[in-house]
Amino acid sequence: METSAGHPPETSHNVNSDEIPRQDNHHNDHSSPPQTTSEPAVSDSHLPEAKIPSDLPPPTGTTPPQVKRRRRRKRFFTDIIPTSVSAAAASGIRVLRPNPKPSTAYSYSETELASTGIGGDLSKNHNRRRRMSDLAKEVDVEALIAISVGFPVDSLTEEEIEANVVSQIGGVEQSNYIVVRNHILARWRSNVTVWLTKDHALESIRAEHKNLVHSAYTFLLQHGYINFGVAPAIKEVKFKAFEGASKGNVIVIGAGLSGLVAARQLISLGLKVVVLEGRGIPGGRVRSKKMTGGQNGVVAAADLGGSVLTGINGNPLGVLARQLGVPLHKVRDICPLYLPNGRTVNPDIDSKVEASFNKLLDRVCKLRQAMLDEVKSVDVSLGTALEAFRHVYRVAEDPQEQMLLDWHLANLEYANASLMSNLSMAFWDQDDPYEMGGDHCFIPGGNERLIRALAEDIPIFYDRTVESVRYGTDGVLVYAAGGQEYHGDMVLCTVPLGVLKKGNIEFVPELPQRKKDAIERLGFGLLNKVAILFPYDFWGGEIDTFGHLTEDPNMRGEFFLFYSYSAVSGGPLLIALVAGEAAVKFEKMSPLESVVRVLEILKGIFSPKGIAVPDPLQAVCTRWGQDQFSYGSYSYVAIGASGDDYDILAESVGDRLFFAGEATNKQYPATMHGAFLSGMREAAHILRVTERRLISPAEKSNTSSQENVGVVDKFFETPDLKFGNFSVLYDPMSTDLESNCLIRVELQGEKFLHLYSLISRRLVLELSKSEGDLSRIEMLTREFGVKLVGWNNLSAAAGSLITSIKSARSVCIWS
Repeated sequence: METSAGHPPETSHNVNSDEIPRQDNHHNDHSSPPQTTSEPAVSDSHLPEAKIPSDLPPPTGTTPPQVKRRRRRKRFFTDIIPTSVSAAAASGIRVLRPNPKPSTAYSYSETELASTGIGGDLSKNHNRRRRMSDLAKEVDVEALIAISVGFPVDSLTEEEIEANVVSQIGGVEQSNYIVVRNHILARWRSNVTVWLTKDHALESIRAEHKNLVHSAYTFLLQHGYINFGVAPAIKEVKFKAFEGASKGNVIVIGAGLSGLVAARQLISLGLKVVVLEGRGIPGGRVRSKKMTGGQNGVVAAADLGGSVLTGINGNPLGVLARQLGVPLHKVRDICPLYLPNGRTVNPDIDSKVEASFNKLLDRVCKLRQAMLDEVKSVDVSLGTALEAFRHVYRVAEDPQEQMLLDWHLANLEYANASLMSNLSMAFWDQDDPYEMGGDHCFIPGGNERLIRALAEDIPIFYDRTVESVRYGTDGVLVYAAGGQEYHGDMVLCTVPLGVLKKGNIEFVPELPQRKKDAIERLGFGLLNKVAILFPYDFWGGEIDTFGHLTEDPNMRGEFFLFYSYSAVSGGPLLIALVAGEAAVKFEKMSPLESVVRVLEILKGIFSPKGIAVPDPLQAVCTRWGQDQFSYGSYSYVAIGASGDDYDILAESVGDRLFFAGEATNKQYPATMHGAFLSGMREAAHILRVTERRLISPAEKSNTSSQENVGVVDKFFETPDLKFGNFSVLYDPMSTDLESNCLIRVELQGEKFLHLYSLISRRLVLELSKSEGDLSRIEMLTREFGVKLVGWNNLSAAAGSLITSIKSARSVCIWS
């Protein structure tokens, strides 16, 4: 759970130490049993797509010979800029002034970009055509940058539509807006260390499009596409932007990437925030471990969770690295594979099996499409389909070829953090079209550098394990271990999917059934690592990865891939990956046993070459499956699930309870940048709800509010359900037990007093079974966490329900 940290429960195998220090150049004494640290891990395997202009400087590292990338296989989607976008620019929407004033932050061409026209001599027409051509090229480049960030080519995102960025969907205004939006985005990306003001954006936009600039700038700013991050100039403006009255109070559960990003953005948008984190440190499933040892004080930083930036084009984590001045290290493509006897795999056999593996996936894709066209609800495991085709086409029948194929399957299980038998054939790769392009990179010194920067100046309460979240029309109440209570207007839950699956957090009322079903359907898998610090680099510094094959298909994922961190960690560090079924069995092994097994593999590879493998200085084994704050590594699409389940998990409940995290991001699940972007998404969502709520009370104070209460009290004369002094009006648009109902309680004194609340139909039915009004009120307030309020204090959600009731009952009257 991103809210908390600590050590996993002890197992019958006495896993109780996470470090194996070097002792007199010998392996550890068995009398000092090792201990493990379980930290959640975010997927680090995605293949970059077709290259687009990068907004990052070239990563450091030598350029290796071109070889096949040994990562998760992805489709390549060539992004074509439609003529409608270039045409919008060519029509003269944007011009740079003939002699633009120099800007301290931006440097643009002084070439005048003029509107189209007919007339003048041939020389002028030629110059105009050249300027139009230059403009079209510039607009195309800006469009490519927007695509790399995640915007569609020639349409609006759902968020833009909801934000009403244009008055009408489609048409010239939308095309013009897209060009303006792309320009503002590209302009800030040209220098992410400064704050881009609206005036800066207006410098190069024609005055008649000022409204579009305002619309695009506001959207990009509030949704975290520009002016975000940790650069000093950005922080100075953001934390001073809203020093007035707070717009509301938000409780963020979890100080992982999504929680930290959301908290920073919400504060800058004018809300008060408190972050509850169960661990003693921030980061969640992003954790860098400082490893030391030896007489010379060898030091290295090991990423035990999320590690690789998977595509830097448009990646917000790449922006943070630029702002911090951290040079990125490109993960080089060379990845030699070694047989169990230590010999290098024959290149011809390697190429043959890899080609066969890709053909198997292609055949599965064709089968999938045919099945979905015929029967849309059919789904089987990806592993079953691949194995069937393997037998039919007699692929990898030779023992060495079988080991190679198993290695590729292990790599696929690593990419998805699960066994092939668990993956949905229909939707396992549903996120392919959205993949960020560019190189895969390491951050020197570990990803915790980003976490520390994001956590700075954020009010985080550590060791606060959340146990219960109660939400209703009057706000939220969050209970942490030890009886601590936190009151707020809204709560953002960023805990990993594994924690939601375990049910460690009680939600009152219960989550809607569709959300509970999505939590059940989606998979949450496992990837483990063994990080070993050596006294020196014996494997050679010219590679970043190498692989190991095994004869046992059931253990194909056991230490199948090694990452060399020597170039980025500060010391001679190797990290061995454990995926698939081997990752599950790994958690039952003792750390000492695991490290000995890794050393056996390394000696099997290097000893035949005459290279001695030294004793390790220190070793760390992860146990993410046992971590009570994650219960796994990252999400995947299981059999019966689909990408829609990510969207369902992201849905808010009653405008009080919100969700973020990699498992709520359909486009970028199982990635660090997916977690980051989900935090930005929910910050914008919370702002919209807050602003709607701030407007709502003023509207309710008008005479229309009094008219409404009069109409509703009329409806309560014939309620849908009545027990004691409780009267209930159901949502006429839904029969779902989780649908909202308006409840009214009549209190008798010198004169009647009516109090109201909004609760689910299921809770109404439970309430009706209780005896006596006093016990019902006690159940409502104490067990359900619902407050009864006056008419003017009802939430906006009640307004929409009342509108539905009025509409339905009017129909009944006139029918």
